[in-house]
Amino acid sequence: MHGKGTFYDPRLNDVQQFRIAVKAGSGNVSSSPDLITSKLAALHFYQLAIPAPNSPEADNPFNFPAIRGKDVFNGTAQCARRHVPPLFTEPGYNLHTADEIGIDDFQAKRSPTGRYRTAALKGLFAHQKGGFYHDGRFAPVRAVIDHYDGFLKTRLTEVEKNDLVAYLGTL
Repeated sequence: MHGKGTFYDPRLNDVQQFRIAVKAGSGNVSSSPDLITSKLAALHFYQLAIPAPNSPEADNPFNFPAIRGKDVFNGTAQCARRHVPPLFTEPGYNLHTADEIGIDDFQAKRSPTGRYRTAALKGLFAHQKGGFYHDGRFAPVRAVIDHYDGFLKTRLTEVEKNDLVAYLGTL
């Protein structure tokens, strides 16, 4: 965005993947005066502090499918391996190859990391339009569940899948 600051990302020096960035020298930029760098820590803190919206179903004590779905999420479906409660994403390193998540690497190849990021599931109920995943390939959320059921060979029943959808709607 051509701000007045310091930016260093050696990945952008890869002429094979980022020819234009290499030509522009985008991998290592330093402006004087630096008007941005001193503000980045506060911006990062602010971004991390924004709470996900609360689901209208979050506190419904009679949502029995969601109650059962929580057990499926933490157990058989293996969701909690990557979407660790209470963050519902991976703490620490959350980047994965396409092979690790069972999809093609088309979108990953377009990023500097060459990997996919584990999405946070908090507030998932508010993101029902446009499909899921990095390119919207899975719509609705049940399609994501079906993908991982096949990829991870979890053999979820129809009831477990429906319960898992209900639980995800409470996050």
